[in-house]
Amino acid sequence: MIATICSLPNQTGHAAGGIGSLPSELNLFLKNDPELQGTVVGVSIRSQTTGELLYQHNGNMRLRPASNMKLLTAAAALSVLGENYTFKTELLTDGKISSNTVKGNLYLKGKGDPTLLLEDFEQMASELAKKGIKFVRGDLLADDTWYDNVRYSVDLPWSDETSYYGGQISALTASPDKDYDTGAVRISVRPADESGKKAIIKVIPKTSYIVIQNQVQTVEIEEEKKLEITRKHGTNEILIKGKIPLDSKPYKEWVAVWEPTGLALDLFKLALEKEGIKVLGKTGYDKTPDEATPITVHCSMPLKELLIPFMKLSNNVHAETLIKEMGRVIKGSGTWESGLEVMDLEMTKLGLNTGSFVIRDGSGISHINLIPTNEISKLLFKSQSQAWFPVYLQSLPVAGNGDRMIGGTLRHRLNTVGNVHAKTGTLTTVSSISGFIDTKSGNKLIFSIILNNLLENTKGKAIEDKMIELISNH
Repeated sequence: MIATICSLPNQTGHAAGGIGSLPSELNLFLKNDPELQGTVVGVSIRSQTTGELLYQHNGNMRLRPASNMKLLTAAAALSVLGENYTFKTELLTDGKISSNTVKGNLYLKGKGDPTLLLEDFEQMASELAKKGIKFVRGDLLADDTWYDNVRYSVDLPWSDETSYYGGQISALTASPDKDYDTGAVRISVRPADESGKKAIIKVIPKTSYIVIQNQVQTVEIEEEKKLEITRKHGTNEILIKGKIPLDSKPYKEWVAVWEPTGLALDLFKLALEKEGIKVLGKTGYDKTPDEATPITVHCSMPLKELLIPFMKLSNNVHAETLIKEMGRVIKGSGTWESGLEVMDLEMTKLGLNTGSFVIRDGSGISHINLIPTNEISKLLFKSQSQAWFPVYLQSLPVAGNGDRMIGGTLRHRLNTVGNVHAKTGTLTTVSSISGFIDTKSGNKLIFSIILNNLLENTKGKAIEDKMIELISNH
């Protein structure tokens, strides 16, 4: 397909056509780069000021966007929920509190917070202790019914289910650290103090919900490190096998758990025990009765802060949680179907042609999602007129900035290019990047680049970087 060429304006506002123009250079690059043979490329470039479409190549062709899908999810969430929106986790009882005892069941009710840490469960337990409570005469019950019980988006590959980026979606969940890889635990493997001994394995957060089978031997320094971490399907049995040399630094890997509601419940139970609070009944799962009395509530960070780890680190579970939350808040149904309907409506309000989309999730992990680059660049232009745009822009990775929570997925890329704020995306055979750029000549542009049908050994990011450098130099 031949690219549509629209001449970019130069600094005086006249057309900058001719053989050395940016459209010509981009066309030559797309035609001549051998790694792009057999690859479907979509490119869209607009004026950041006027929204005028300055260049497109397959701009209206539907392509798999990978994590560029998060640009839509974040925009919809900011529009629907608001930048100051918080997720709540409630502690309630269907009985009465008398003296030092909860005379009834204790309910831990999750409402979607994807940022809950061990310290948050400990804070809630501490609030009980401050009220003088020492005993719970009933059961300790987890309630995750704020969302439905469908844990995986429809197209999540089975091979991703143990990876942190393929974590299950629950209204009650937990994260291991402040990267907020929701519904996962962090595994650390380090060598013992002498060869022949089993390696030392640590799980963060510490929990009895995970069962570790340690088959890792500490070996001599000259031997090669070789580790494999797998979780048995449908369980939280994690097998770690291999060998680790004496001089190795700790090896870390994040593993998604099976049924994260149980992880959150276990962490809260451990927090109660730490405070000396004894549950006399059983531990289990149930819906909180409507007449239950609130005891305490924990609020998450506001959405404007959550967007930093979500977008900078491209957190899939955050994206899917936001989809379900939009469905729950607007339509009263915490499902993918309801949430995606809400997002479709918000994109339509922004002027996008959602009839040209195929959207199956909020993260972009599906290989069935399809969006044209012209629509992504249009979203970025339209977002600038929204009150939430400063938060949206701040959430995008910044090229060449080494701080993980500023540079994000662009911290090691485009170091010599001007000011670039953009969202990246990666799937097998797919690479994408869309965002804002200040060119070296002073032009402010919006761009969207999607590469589909890449060979597995093709470095899509390097191809994108060359194209962005071409854009930056004009």
